[in-house]
Amino acid sequence: MREKFQHFMQGRYGADQLSRFLTAIGLVLIILNLFVHSNAIVYLVMALLVYCYYRMFSRDYNRRYAENQKFLTWQNKIKYKVNNWKRNLADRKTHHIYKCPSCGQKIRVPKGKGKIIVTCPKCRTEFQKKS
Repeated sequence: MREKFQHFMQGRYGADQLSRFLTAIGLVLIILNLFVHSNAIVYLVMALLVYCYYRMFSRDYNRRYAENQKFLTWQNKIKYKVNNWKRNLADRKTHHIYKCPSCGQKIRVPKGKGKIIVTCPKCRTEFQKKS
């Protein structure tokens, strides 16, 4: 049976990160539906699973690969923003973050230094801020 399935899957795209993400969303929606009891959620889960299997059994490798790359780009943007937010939250005890008034560049300045003159590394504009 295993060999028949491997033979069937030859030339097909298979599972990737987007398929795993959609399956996980479907599982979360199924668990949510245990409490909410909505037909709309059931139809949404069915549509997600059909789309996942369509992608996995597809022979159009290039199109599925492009879809997965778009998803990974989107996922990396979200991860970057979350990590940046976490870092700024952790640095808030020891540093101030100011924006340059002319170019908008973010500048990190240590706290507790009094009034200082900050020089923007991007446009070389100088401005005074309280540290």
